Amino acid sequence: MKRLFLLTAVAASMLFLTNNVRAQEVGVRFGQVVGGNVAIDAMFSAGEFSRIHADVSFGNGVGAEALWDFLYRPLGGEAFNWYVGVGPSLLISSPFLLGVSGEVGLDYHFNGAPIAIGVDWRPTIWIIETTDFAADGFGLNIRYVF
Repeated sequence: MKRLFLLTAVAASMLFLTNNVRAQEVGVRFGQVVGGNVAIDAMFSAGEFSRIHADVSFGNGVGAEALWDFLYRPLGGEAFNWYVGVGPSLLISSPFLLGVSGEVGLDYHFNGAPIAIGVDWRPTIWIIETTDFAADGFGLNIRYVF
């Protein structure tokens, strides 16, 4: 019953976010991802200096993350940015995992081309089904900018 409640809460949160903010970037994330090594990666604007960084992956189950980057600032110009965030991580497989991930990253938006490339690190504390800490969540993001 707890799993069903948690799945419903996460799905409702993601639907609310996707209906109330518009997509700005969509692409792929390579590296250590919840549920596999490749994920569909998207950025949604949530204000001038905040955004939602969401991933969905398939492989060893279905993994999903929706991280709120609450600090998103230009670094040395408009094209190079850094960000810090936190949010829920979910893996629907056997065993079911639910946790909290942090995020620290850098990204670069090319002038004249609708492409963004970024790198990030996502340490995760798993809380449900098992209690564990994973610090191996390094990733490379390549996204199309709308």
